[in-house]
Amino acid sequence: MKSIDSNITGHLPSISLRYINGENRLTNFFNRNNTLKNYYDQIKEKKNNYNNDYRKLLFDLLNNNYEKVSKNIIQLKSIKLLKDNNTFSVTTGHQINLFTGPLYFIYKIIDTIKICNELKSKYPEYNFLPIYWMASEDHDFKEINFFKTNNKRFDWNISTTGKVGELKTQSLKTLFSEMKDFFREENINSKKLLQLFKDAYLNNKKLSDATFSLVHSLFGKYGLLILNPDDIKLKNIICDDIIKEIINQDCYKNVKETNSKLNDIDISPQVNPRKINLFYIKNNLRSRIEKNNSQYNIVGTNKSFSEIQIINEIKNFPERFSPNVLFRPLYQEKILPNLAYVGGGSEIAYWLQLKSFFKTKNIPFPILKVRDSVLIVSKKQISKCKKLNIDISDLFKSDNELNKFYLTKISEINLDLTNLKKSINQNFIKLYKLSVKTDKSFIGALKAQESKQIKGLNNLEKRLLKAQKQKNNDKLNRLRLIKKELFPNNSLQEREINFSEFYQNHGDRLIDCLFENILPFNEKFLVISL
Repeated sequence: MKSIDSNITGHLPSISLRYINGENRLTNFFNRNNTLKNYYDQIKEKKNNYNNDYRKLLFDLLNNNYEKVSKNIIQLKSIKLLKDNNTFSVTTGHQINLFTGPLYFIYKIIDTIKICNELKSKYPEYNFLPIYWMASEDHDFKEINFFKTNNKRFDWNISTTGKVGELKTQSLKTLFSEMKDFFREENINSKKLLQLFKDAYLNNKKLSDATFSLVHSLFGKYGLLILNPDDIKLKNIICDDIIKEIINQDCYKNVKETNSKLNDIDISPQVNPRKINLFYIKNNLRSRIEKNNSQYNIVGTNKSFSEIQIINEIKNFPERFSPNVLFRPLYQEKILPNLAYVGGGSEIAYWLQLKSFFKTKNIPFPILKVRDSVLIVSKKQISKCKKLNIDISDLFKSDNELNKFYLTKISEINLDLTNLKKSINQNFIKLYKLSVKTDKSFIGALKAQESKQIKGLNNLEKRLLKAQKQKNNDKLNRLRLIKKELFPNNSLQEREINFSEFYQNHGDRLIDCLFENILPFNEKFLVISL
């Protein structure tokens, strides 16, 4: 395993990078840094500000769900611990992407589990439960209806406008046939991969149940608990918060104020709040709620409510109201005895907009952990890099930067004429001083001459670079190939490729290897050899 400084990988939004770098100007936007010692105070704060009545509800809900699945001994034991006031959770959330979607879905979950393991070692008098919060109420189907290997994209082509968790999985039979043709059951891992898909998606009727089944199959042995928040009893807990969001628009006010403070320190906010940060769900439609004069309109429909009507609708049917990206964290942190949230850089960026909102609700703001980022490389790819005399970290450069860097590195001549340009510049500075003492009219001519010489050197530099490209074309092609293998579509592997790409060759060893190497209190980009 190799670690690369996150400051040179370019994979994080500015605010998230500044957060993990411990920039002082961000102190007011979070509660505590993600260090083991900080969890002690986080435990105390949460313990003093959590409604333990919710524990019984969580126990009943989770226990009922896990009694229906196989290999549930670890989970049933963990769920019983929820009744104990010394039990806390660490949570990650994610969309219910088809077959887990991109690799980083797996990294988030492993991070979450390992934080709990380390917390138990550090604070054995407490219990810590890793939770995956399923985003089953999302409606952005086009974001979740596919997964990709290096050579194939699998698409689930249906039309829908409602929450994705309710989607029927029967239509995935066609996609499963595509998978069988592609993976071909060539080895025991390919067979197991296909069986995972079949057991999850063809043996369950809706997407939320299929996702539950798949994620439990992959991570059940590590003690992960899966929570589907699309539940009327859970929604009842935040019924008053939903009403206040409709009437007072506190989320909008607080986040807007926070965004202004972020702009003051040259940070562009990740998300702009809406005046009402809720959706209305009914009849396979999940639509925004907007207030127009005294009416609350359901966008894209003819339906509207007066203030009294919408309050009654919330009280009678809380399950019809769904939090958006800014209101969901409040829902999560209110119902769970949660200590920390594990998210990607973009997620942590919008969590950093929410501390003020949490304060108005008297809910402890969780510790924020930027999930580990990982690049999986093979021994063959490592060998290719060594033959080219490059480091894996070099591949994070843009294509143009990488080419120039590599050619400069291997060239027998100096392709960088920066020192010559500096020398010319220094000489002209002397000429400018001389000109001022003699005849100021020479300054214009001097500037033109300096510009001409610098331009000439720039052109010469380009010609030298072009000549070296032609001379080393074979090596550059090999460099481009290895970059393409590890950065598909010129993007991070973890954002493009599905776990099946590696599972078909390595099976459960893939998950075990990632579990062994991912470091929950690490802030660097990991390169893992498989």
